[in-house]
Amino acid sequence: MTEIPEHLLKRAQAAKDKAAAKAAEGADAPEAAAPAGEAGDSRIPASLLERSKAAKARKAGGAAASADAPAPGGGVATAAGAAPAVASAGPPLAAGPGGHTQRLLTVVKSGSIQDVKAKPQDKVHVWPHLLVLEFVAALFVLAFTTIFSIFVNAPLLELANVNKTPNPSKAPWYFLGLQELLQMMHPMVAGVTIPGMGIFLLILAPYVDRNPSNKPEDRKFAISLMTVHLMFWSVLVMIGSFFRGRGFNFALPWRDGIYFDL
Repeated sequence: MTEIPEHLLKRAQAAKDKAAAKAAEGADAPEAAAPAGEAGDSRIPASLLERSKAAKARKAGGAAASADAPAPGGGVATAAGAAPAVASAGPPLAAGPGGHTQRLLTVVKSGSIQDVKAKPQDKVHVWPHLLVLEFVAALFVLAFTTIFSIFVNAPLLELANVNKTPNPSKAPWYFLGLQELLQMMHPMVAGVTIPGMGIFLLILAPYVDRNPSNKPEDRKFAISLMTVHLMFWSVLVMIGSFFRGRGFNFALPWRDGIYFDL
């Protein structure tokens, strides 16, 4: 059997003490005055109390009518014979404080009667949902690069000549951002400090922004950080590609031409 919590036992004991105190104080009061005095303190609605009073009145009226009815032998029932019927109209033996029949049977833990169901989660399995998409994307990229290599020649020049250095001498496009930084500041700062700080910030980003949402409008910090990183590197690559001429000097493409090839 489930144990009754301590606070419910204390509440029941307090109610019993209160009812005993009222019974001791109002032992000589009329019977009809008890429900009226308890109406202000009881938590039972007034409609239920009125219904209970009406039922008791009907039961008392039926008992009185049976007392006045003729007896089977032709006589009239005596008042002594009606006394047990009137007495039986009182509160039952198992009544609670104030004559109310509501009582606490037992306390059942909610977990034993509730149908516990798993909450829906906004997650899917890696296989097959994610891996199938990645495999299809890999096949698409492989097919595109294969077809592109068939119809477009590789951007390879002649063999390098140590006696002839191209002017301008540019790194591949994905390193032009770093070459542009080397042109602007000290190699230690451009080649080690700034790239190292950028990578370190990107590593810390998942630990700073712990928002589990997948919606872009809820990930403002992560999106802002990645946007700043991409824009910073893209601007450097574009300057090194289209705005650097002979000697890697600054040049305007619409005036001096474009010194850029793949």
